[in-house]
Amino acid sequence: MGNTFGHLFRITTWGESHGGGVGVVVDGCPPRLKLSEADIQPDLDRRRPGQSAIVTPRKESDTVQILSGTFEGKTLGTPISLWVKHTDARSEAYNEMATKFRPSHADYTYFAKYGIRAWPGGGRTSARETIGRVAAGAIAKKLLRERFGVEVLAYVTHVQSIVAQVDSARVKFSDIESNIVRCPDQVVAAKMIRLIEKMRRAGDSVGGVIEGVARGVPPGWGEPVFDRLEADLAKAMLSLPATKGFEIGSGFAGTLMTGRQHNDAFRMKAGKVHTLTNRSGGIQGGISNGEPILFRVAFKPVATVMHEQATVTEDLKNTTLKGRGRHDPCVLPRAVPMVEAMTALVLVDHAMRHQAQCG
Repeated sequence: MGNTFGHLFRITTWGESHGGGVGVVVDGCPPRLKLSEADIQPDLDRRRPGQSAIVTPRKESDTVQILSGTFEGKTLGTPISLWVKHTDARSEAYNEMATKFRPSHADYTYFAKYGIRAWPGGGRTSARETIGRVAAGAIAKKLLRERFGVEVLAYVTHVQSIVAQVDSARVKFSDIESNIVRCPDQVVAAKMIRLIEKMRRAGDSVGGVIEGVARGVPPGWGEPVFDRLEADLAKAMLSLPATKGFEIGSGFAGTLMTGRQHNDAFRMKAGKVHTLTNRSGGIQGGISNGEPILFRVAFKPVATVMHEQATVTEDLKNTTLKGRGRHDPCVLPRAVPMVEAMTALVLVDHAMRHQAQCG
């Protein structure tokens, strides 16, 4: 079913926005990995609401609890269950949405599919669901870092038409976390923040682009044909709320080049195969080539805006609806750890599949 992701390193997320909490079950994590809540909480803190003036003011600590799968601070190789309790849900803000579909949300489509929906906060379609992904992703990132030497980072490069210049080969975690929009270009970040603040004051929203990079991935990860590494990354990213596009390497800009311009020529350097350019984004034929994996994800503006819009009711009558409740004017700052998490989940799964097949 659609709530489970991965093959050998598999996660199943659960919970609704205004229920008792949300969480994830991680199955397939290798044994003897040192793991505690302290390894997971920092990424949840980066994802949580209320962390700055440009995100939703919902006040949740998003404190994680490990319910199973560890003993004396190490993983057992058995399923790891993680839980985050909700403490600041305010369902009354959604009372009008009990009978009206919010424009561009999943209210109508979930109702069309199931004939029932958890209307407070959007239920399962809320970004609260991504807590489980980020928690599981923190474990995946730890595995990648400690056992494979792989680093996963993501950062904001675009907010609407404001574009940052970021060197993906040199960007550091500290650069990303140096401002509330999580853009390493400090001058451009200030402009992005001003635009998001303007959108909040206007009761509107704005979208943009997050770039992801994975450094240290060895050649050979990935599978042929249907399980290509970039295909799994695309699925992972497009499963995130508010995503509308994915491109890797040169992406759509590659369509403007000739083959001679686009090809990544090979050279030996320090006894290893390298490419002189990286327009492939670190993946060729669906398998990693040893270069950094570089991709971009497009996020649409948040659907909830504080203005009257046309919609219909559950009994199919025309009406209008004005957004209420607490919402992000831009998802990008909080989506950065989500992109990192999904990247790590794909990569650790393929790392384990490669080991199982090729040793």
